[in-house]
Amino acid sequence: MHASPQALRVTMGDRVLVIFGPGDITRQETDAIVNAANSSLLGGGGVDGAIHRAGGPAILEACWEIVGRIGRLPAGQAVATPAGHLAARYVIHTVGPVWSGGGQGEPETLASCHRESIRVADELQLASIAFPAISTGAYGYPVDQASEVAITSAAKALENATHVREVRFVLFDSETFTQYTHAARALAASSSLRMDLNP
Repeated sequence: MHASPQALRVTMGDRVLVIFGPGDITRQETDAIVNAANSSLLGGGGVDGAIHRAGGPAILEACWEIVGRIGRLPAGQAVATPAGHLAARYVIHTVGPVWSGGGQGEPETLASCHRESIRVADELQLASIAFPAISTGAYGYPVDQASEVAITSAAKALENATHVREVRFVLFDSETFTQYTHAARALAASSSLRMDLNP
């Protein structure tokens, strides 16, 4: 990550949608960070592995307890665990869709990941939550399409939230940041929302 981080803020009344990158979600100090988990909840590669490594064994122990209670987590659903050594208070684990061309309900499942994660944060009475680019890595979801689904579904859920006031997207690389920025600009333009870009 050689580029300097930038943040695009879209103001929605007393709520804000932030697109930040390039950045490391494990370093975010939001109340919750979202883990792009697999349905076993037992860690993996990419964001999932990074969160488990940075947070320590407490996250995996909590995941084991959840799996013992409910079994595998279906795609589109979300559950919360403590965040271990992370700066965040909670990790909200959600399972994104594997891209199969777009005709297998992938957009609906990806939207559900964002809605459910914000719902869980709201139930925990949290004020802020940070998302990675769910499903755009090993699961193969095209970033331009994923960004549009993510931004629109998160903005709608943020509007309806009781406690959550900030939704942040923390993107690992410049290309992903650019795509999510395009989606946020389109949302702001269509809804006449104020935007600010801060280097």
